[in-house]
Amino acid sequence: MKNILIIGATGQIGSELTMRLRKEYPGGNVVAGFIRGAEPKGELLESGPSHEVDITNPAQIAEAVDKYNVDTIYNLAALLSAVAEARPQLAWKIGVGGLYNTLEVAREKGCGVFTPSSIGSFGPDTPRDNTPQDTLQRPETIYGVTKVTGELLSDYYARRFGVDTRSVRFPGLISYVTPPGGGTTDYAVDIYYSAVKGEEFKCPLKPGTFMDMMYMPDALRAAIEIMEADPTRLKHRNSFNIASMSFDPEIIAAKIREYIPDFRMTYELDPLRQKIADSWPNSLDDSCARREWDWRPEYDLDAMTRDMIAHLRTKFGIAAPEVRKEALEPAF
Repeated sequence: MKNILIIGATGQIGSELTMRLRKEYPGGNVVAGFIRGAEPKGELLESGPSHEVDITNPAQIAEAVDKYNVDTIYNLAALLSAVAEARPQLAWKIGVGGLYNTLEVAREKGCGVFTPSSIGSFGPDTPRDNTPQDTLQRPETIYGVTKVTGELLSDYYARRFGVDTRSVRFPGLISYVTPPGGGTTDYAVDIYYSAVKGEEFKCPLKPGTFMDMMYMPDALRAAIEIMEADPTRLKHRNSFNIASMSFDPEIIAAKIREYIPDFRMTYELDPLRQKIADSWPNSLDDSCARREWDWRPEYDLDAMTRDMIAHLRTKFGIAAPEVRKEALEPAF
């Protein structure tokens, strides 16, 4: 990769991936593609080029590719799961129609394309524990339907036209940089914000609701490493299971209390999000990614929790509590 276009660069993943790629490829162009009304600001605007790219407008995609001599497109445009259920027609227009536009431009211009899939691409009939790489995918949400369609369409363009399409199935992503955007797994971001602010957290999912999660630095690294992987090793392309940790609300709350003992959590269930979560896997088997491009996560729940709390305290200007001297002295 030398010159990269990120469609959806001001979104939850895109804003962080853009900055990470600009550090990884300082000699090239990493173009922040945005839609009107969601223009890049601050460091995202000042650190590199940006270009208006509405994924539903193929001419805008082609214009950006030509202007910046783009060889790789990161297509991150999508509505998240709960939001998509409220606007299914728009979810299809962006998730499938937009992907088609991107793949057509890539076919004509010779670009590689990364389009993330999700644990939402599975459904209630999929094996719930250690979900295999290749298994039944019958999702019951429009978000999941667009993701499965995207996987198949991307594979088709790779086989039929030789477009270098690659993808990973992201678990729920947890970040201190960007606020949640309406995903089913976003409770695992909200809970840290509440804990650091000293607020009671009202969990929208019931105890025992396990889902795969991942800290954003691992997710960004996966998105970069899959596009750098040796294509001769890839037996799969669209899309690889990747995994890091799996927990339910009780487990993450208990972990947070190890660092913030007064943290309180109650339950205020969201029926829609609970229904979606119940149709998703508890945990994923990512052995194919490990075997085909050496995927390895770096963060577990404890490492992520420590890092999240530290960064959020800095973000909100909240000092860490002082450790009492007697707590540091050994007891005999």
